[in-house]
Amino acid sequence: MPVQNRDIVVIGLQPWYTPIGSNCKNIATEFSKHNRVLYVNVPLDRKTIYTEKSDANILHHKERLQAKDNSLVQISDNMWNLYPLSVMESVNWLPSTNLFRIFNKINNRRFAAAIAAAVKSLNFKDIILFNDNDIFRGYHLKELLQPDIYIYYSRDYLLAVDYWRKHGQVIEPLHIAKADIGVANSKYLADRLKSYNPNSYYIGQGCELGLFNPELTIPRPADLPPADKPILGYVGALTSLRLDISLLTEMARRQADWNFVLVGPEDEDFKNSALHGLPNVHFLGRKAMTALSGYVKYFDVCMNPQLVNDMTVGNYPLKVDEYLAMGKPVLATATPTMELFREHVYLAANVNEYMEMAMQALAENNAERAAIRRSFALSHTWENSVAGIYEAIDLYEKARLY
Repeated sequence: MPVQNRDIVVIGLQPWYTPIGSNCKNIATEFSKHNRVLYVNVPLDRKTIYTEKSDANILHHKERLQAKDNSLVQISDNMWNLYPLSVMESVNWLPSTNLFRIFNKINNRRFAAAIAAAVKSLNFKDIILFNDNDIFRGYHLKELLQPDIYIYYSRDYLLAVDYWRKHGQVIEPLHIAKADIGVANSKYLADRLKSYNPNSYYIGQGCELGLFNPELTIPRPADLPPADKPILGYVGALTSLRLDISLLTEMARRQADWNFVLVGPEDEDFKNSALHGLPNVHFLGRKAMTALSGYVKYFDVCMNPQLVNDMTVGNYPLKVDEYLAMGKPVLATATPTMELFREHVYLAANVNEYMEMAMQALAENNAERAAIRRSFALSHTWENSVAGIYEAIDLYEKARLY
């Protein structure tokens, strides 16, 4: 049973105007089907105000800040978007966590004041405050805004990144512990939440798979290599923090009769890698989201060759659902989260296993397997994921009655 007729405030790491896919935006949209929702953009910090000269959306936020008006925009019948008219101090690189906590509390008070003004303007009552992984800016909001329920959502292990690790190693466990409810999109992250807060739950991941339909007629992209060899492909950002360059290099060297197609922007490590010297490795660059399914459609095997590290070990692989929705055989690195996919994905832990699983995937693909893969991917909806949040709220509300 969905939560209905509540007032929900959503904060997080991505503003509404973010051009990329966003769990936070999708969850807020699902909330708004039965509730009123205030989606709060990330507040600007002083460094961004002085240094950002090109991002049109940030410049628009700066204009609103300077004009001191039009901070609240209605998105739909049940949802509003807030541009906070408060400036955060840029304090994350302060050497002392104790000193950082002092300034972070000042930032939280400014942020809370902007949210409280919008809540009052909209006449929101007994709010549910949903925080999408914002460790620092959300740390004091439970005390400052006094929500009826405070939910902390974990969808990435942020402490793997220097920016968050510096002070987050101390602050995030305390933050998780004081939330009323913790929710996560992978079992690995849910178990981590539970180590600090017993009221924590795995809610799965929603996906928007409308673009990934194998029945659509899509012309073969002209920049793909000829179809005379099997294509093992990857779509997404090519970053050495997440992907195993040495694994890809060794696979391509061992099997010259396969083409390896990599679609997406490269970081410096990829640009400078030995992959560029291999004739059967093809870098096709960044493509529009609407074009990606056209490449996946002509892959023989789709890959997610992740490194296993703090950043990836609990990460939910959205691209795997996109691959599966196209009915494609998928080859991926074995991680705790990928165990959820084991019946539908070829999992490998090293280059030898990758080679073996790739040959198996090529040999046994058929229409029946493709249909099963697509059906599995399509079960991962935002409706089902948010239903998990609603169940957690229901359990919490029942428990506090006694």
